[in-house]
Amino acid sequence: MPSFGLIIVGDEILSGKRQDKHLPKVIELLSVRGLALAWARYVGDDPPRLEAALRDAHASGDVVFCCGGIGATPDDHTRQCAARALGRELVLHEGAKALIMERMQDMARERGEVFDPERPDNVHRLNMGVFPAGAELIPNPYNKIPGFSVGTMHFLPGFPVMAWPMIEWVLEQRYAHLFHQEGRAERSVIVYGSIEATLTPLMVEVEARFAGVKVFSLPSVDHPEHGRHIELGVKGPAGAVAEAYAVLLDGLRGLGVPLGPELVR
Repeated sequence: MPSFGLIIVGDEILSGKRQDKHLPKVIELLSVRGLALAWARYVGDDPPRLEAALRDAHASGDVVFCCGGIGATPDDHTRQCAARALGRELVLHEGAKALIMERMQDMARERGEVFDPERPDNVHRLNMGVFPAGAELIPNPYNKIPGFSVGTMHFLPGFPVMAWPMIEWVLEQRYAHLFHQEGRAERSVIVYGSIEATLTPLMVEVEARFAGVKVFSLPSVDHPEHGRHIELGVKGPAGAVAEAYAVLLDGLRGLGVPLGPELVR
């Protein structure tokens, strides 16, 4: 089972001009298919940093979605950085060229104009189809301007209305064989009157006993219902989680700490 990663590109996210919506949506798109996001990374419109992030992602072998920066304005660097990170030349993809030309014809028709493919702005728009050599297209149902894939790296626009259906298309076309392969579960309990240092040995013991199970601790100091508490739980393969959780509860009872509601996800 491969890991899934997400890279979100744009100075506007890091400056706070726009709020990122991709992270929760990608988590949702994966989870409904029995998959999970392993990591996410935000990168500004800085070519050296972006290239380094893409090179790291490629080296990981993970399935990676990269949202943003594939346009043709001076602050769009993703296509160029992807080519350098992947060690490929940039070339005009003929399929992308045809789709971009089709989109430009649609726009001219909507404005009641005669389409002129040699007009400078139309020639410039073809840069949106300049991808790393060997790239495969990701169809864009919103305006036909495609994204692209190179191996397990998938590059989408930054606009959610375009990126999200394109991510769904990639998942359905490329990774459907991975859907719901392994049932996963998460169980936790509210622990009152304790500190993480006291619970750590039990957490380490449970993780050591059950391969593939992760133990997590989420402390809170001002929860409106539970006040100061720790949500302590396990997550992983459903079968292993049930047994690991039972061991966790036994350990907590042995410590004599007050327990609150149990949670199942």
